[in-house]
Amino acid sequence: MASAERNPALPRQSKLLYRWFRKHCIRYARRNFHAVRLSRTSAAVPENAGQPLMFVLNHPSWWDVIIGIVLVNRMPAYRHFAPIDAAMLSKYRFFDRLGFFGIEATPRGAARFLKISEAIYEQPYRAMWITAQGKFVDPRVRPIELQPGVGYVASRIRRGLIVPVALEYVFWEERLPEALIRIGEPLPMSTELDGRGWTARIEAALTDTQDALAREAMQRDPALFERLVSGRSGIGGVYDGWRRTKAWLTGKRFDGSHSGKPGEGN
Repeated sequence: MASAERNPALPRQSKLLYRWFRKHCIRYARRNFHAVRLSRTSAAVPENAGQPLMFVLNHPSWWDVIIGIVLVNRMPAYRHFAPIDAAMLSKYRFFDRLGFFGIEATPRGAARFLKISEAIYEQPYRAMWITAQGKFVDPRVRPIELQPGVGYVASRIRRGLIVPVALEYVFWEERLPEALIRIGEPLPMSTELDGRGWTARIEAALTDTQDALAREAMQRDPALFERLVSGRSGIGGVYDGWRRTKAWLTGKRFDGSHSGKPGEGN
């Protein structure tokens, strides 16, 4: 089998640019979220075997790319790739060097998606991240409907795991929102189902994962989550300036969080 590094179907990925972009995403998340949090009851994703991984995410916001990059930081052994709308890629050409590849919503585009997916999975320690709804969808919308491409890829790869990932962005106690993530139980890939059968199975798994995350989000309890990125707390402006001055005058440590809960301030 030819090396994936020499396969012309494999998306380009500059290691230097990718490392810079990953650090940029983490800094960007810190500036714009109170925290990025991963559910403590998320399923584990085995990495030691180097088997193909296909992460299928819901698509509530354009923030999904940033949060996905934060999450892949936990899987340094893998190289990560992602499809993106071809028109969007033409606007943001630097994504072309980060492992993203453009796909058109046409039969030709579907065939290209399958070809690139097979090229990615020719080598071990490869992962794809797919927002398979194909458009922004509120996380409460049911039923979940995915583009069929994910099912057809799953039906053609003989080994590996499909990993459902649920995302939500919610406001709790702070001025800035929380980015919440939950990883569902991985599904072993096989050729036992056809493309439609796999799409239906993935839709059901993603629905379960989103429903579980929604229940946790409504509890508004940070203890249910592991904090991946710590962002900004407090109201800002004159209000926080006065609180900071008061803390200094009384010899107390300033806690910028609105909630005042231990560990929730910066």
